[in-house]
Amino acid sequence: MAIERIIPATPIEGELEASVQVEIEGSNGMGTETEDGGMLIDLDPNAFEPNSDFFNNLAEEMDERSLQKLSSELIGQYQGDRDSRGDWEETYIKGLDQLGLKLEDRTLPWPGACGVFHPMLTEAVVRFQSQAITEIFPAAGPVNTKILGRITPEKEQQAGRVQDYMNYLLTDKMTEYRTETEKLLFSLPLAGSAFRKVYYDPNMDRPCAIFVPAEDFIVSYGATDLQMADRATHVMKKNANDVRKLQVSGFYRDVDLPDASPDPDDIRKKYDELTGDRSAYDFDNRYTLLEMMVNLDLEGLEDTDEMGEPTGVALPYVVTIDLSSSTILAIRRNWYEGDETRMMRQHYAHYQYLPGLGFYGFGLVHLIGGLAKSATSLLRQLVDAGTLSNLPGGLKARGLRIKGDDTPIMPGEFRDVDIPGGAIRDNISFLPYKEPSTVLYQLLGNIVEEGRRFTSASDMNVTDMKQEAPVGTTLAILERAMKVMSAIQARLHASMRQEFNILVNVIKDFTSPSYPYEVDPDVEIKMEDFDDRVDVMPVSDPNSATMAQRIMQYQAALQLAQQAPQMYNLPELHRQMLNTLGIHDADKIIPLENDIKPADPVSENMSMINGEPVKAFEYQDQEAHIKVHMAAIQDPELAQMGQNNPQGMELLRAAVEAHIREHLAFLYRNEIEQELGTELPPLGEPLPESIEKRLSSLVADAAEKLLQKHQMEIEQQRIQKQMQD
Repeated sequence: MAIERIIPATPIEGELEASVQVEIEGSNGMGTETEDGGMLIDLDPNAFEPNSDFFNNLAEEMDERSLQKLSSELIGQYQGDRDSRGDWEETYIKGLDQLGLKLEDRTLPWPGACGVFHPMLTEAVVRFQSQAITEIFPAAGPVNTKILGRITPEKEQQAGRVQDYMNYLLTDKMTEYRTETEKLLFSLPLAGSAFRKVYYDPNMDRPCAIFVPAEDFIVSYGATDLQMADRATHVMKKNANDVRKLQVSGFYRDVDLPDASPDPDDIRKKYDELTGDRSAYDFDNRYTLLEMMVNLDLEGLEDTDEMGEPTGVALPYVVTIDLSSSTILAIRRNWYEGDETRMMRQHYAHYQYLPGLGFYGFGLVHLIGGLAKSATSLLRQLVDAGTLSNLPGGLKARGLRIKGDDTPIMPGEFRDVDIPGGAIRDNISFLPYKEPSTVLYQLLGNIVEEGRRFTSASDMNVTDMKQEAPVGTTLAILERAMKVMSAIQARLHASMRQEFNILVNVIKDFTSPSYPYEVDPDVEIKMEDFDDRVDVMPVSDPNSATMAQRIMQYQAALQLAQQAPQMYNLPELHRQMLNTLGIHDADKIIPLENDIKPADPVSENMSMINGEPVKAFEYQDQEAHIKVHMAAIQDPELAQMGQNNPQGMELLRAAVEAHIREHLAFLYRNEIEQELGTELPPLGEPLPESIEKRLSSLVADAAEKLLQKHQMEIEQQRIQKQMQD
């Protein structure tokens, strides 16, 4: 019996669409009998199954002539886009030489001359990468959440589940994420731009996020933003086996492709030179694929108006082309199904070190590449000058002969010399080489200091700061020194937020509706959690680039709190300080009121007896809680047991009475709502002036009715008591 399972596809490589037919018996999936007596079995009823027509490979339906014409046009546009950034590539290639990753054997001005590179550029890159990775990727995970709109206990629980799941995904399931992030943070300060591609991989059954270097991502000339670019091309390298897998799965057209021809670009050659990879390009069997996000007006798929007439508006598509054979492998729609505006769907997040004059950002190669080159030149001159000063050369008489003059003289060695006549000093003369110039040495120091200061890579001498200086003064000095890094950190924060939003859409569209682990209250709540009520953001702080800055900020706040402690929520302030310091279990060290969870009245009584804080909640049964608490405080056995500690009993009574007042307040609010016939606005939510006046008038009437109701109840109780007496 044949079954068919459709793997969801998206218009991005790696998100495959496959139709797999196998023979299976005893399946636990849900089955539907077909007209011919067969059975269509759904192996996973909860799996996401998009409209297959919408995600079809449109290239399968087009004729070869149209595909060849489209391919020729797109490849020509790609070549033009690449040529338009030729100066950027040339500058970047020259800047890579200043990293000093390759040992240089120089023959000028003499063989063996100094070939060392000054590490100023490499130091700045390594410092940035090391500092950034610790800020944006802590051990607990890089994702934080923020509730949009009114905060409720349900939304807080939802935000916690979303944060836990995304951190679990990025730290445990997406094993490549940390490594790809490290690569991105190394490339970003060099090139000035780096990209992250986020997509769903059905072969791995999970989202993926890979680093795309700037040299492999080409946009149309004149573009300043990825969202507004007419074209964006990802140049991919895939071996023949991977391409064949994609063809068999149905993601690419199953057409014959010629053998892959090597197409190494200049930047790739420079990378291989720096890393020592000497692989022969003639044996490179990888295909060069162009994955282009482009707006097209395809015949038969035109955008139409209300009358069904073509509008001439180009629509967003993703087109994949084999560059060597100019063969189009796939064309897919690149907007969300059901989106009437048909906005281009984004799969890439753009990271920028310093936004420049065009699409690509400026990196350290552009900013301090000249300084690094000058520092290298000065350093080599100083070393060569020292070499000449220690082992000087000179002039000698033609007839002067020294035994073994082809080897250097060892310490304590004397050699025989044949001279044509006169003293030795009359037959040999040393050139007047000087010691390395102190002026050049000072100039080198100034250049290096300027480069480090520009990149915020210079080490601050903390001992120069006065210990008695106010925290605010120290914080101002530290902030000024880290101003550049703080701005870059803020840009990283914004790009990561964009990346996480793309990941959220992938999770909503292509992953299982259930959490992969047990959650409270329901495992089927995952898709409901990923709605627009919770905003996902990086855990990093865009306002401070280092932990030292954050600690200084909290120290300043603590100093102010000492002057007027009654104005501050000191437990909350100390709790945030512990979290900033990375102290584990800060919630247990300093418990806060917001940490208290709803509990039944008996558990609340137990907590108050043990001296633990309790809290009333709006949705609880207020009358039931009040009855249980009143019974406990009036219990004679409990009172008798507390006679040995009268002070503790008084504290317990005060705590119970205070907690009862919380329930009474909520009970009064509920009764007012019953009189009004509607719910009151949420507690703590600001109201416009007009609404507040109108609401106050209505509440006044309801309060008067409630008062009369209570007075009548009291009077009836008094009459009943008199009748009983």
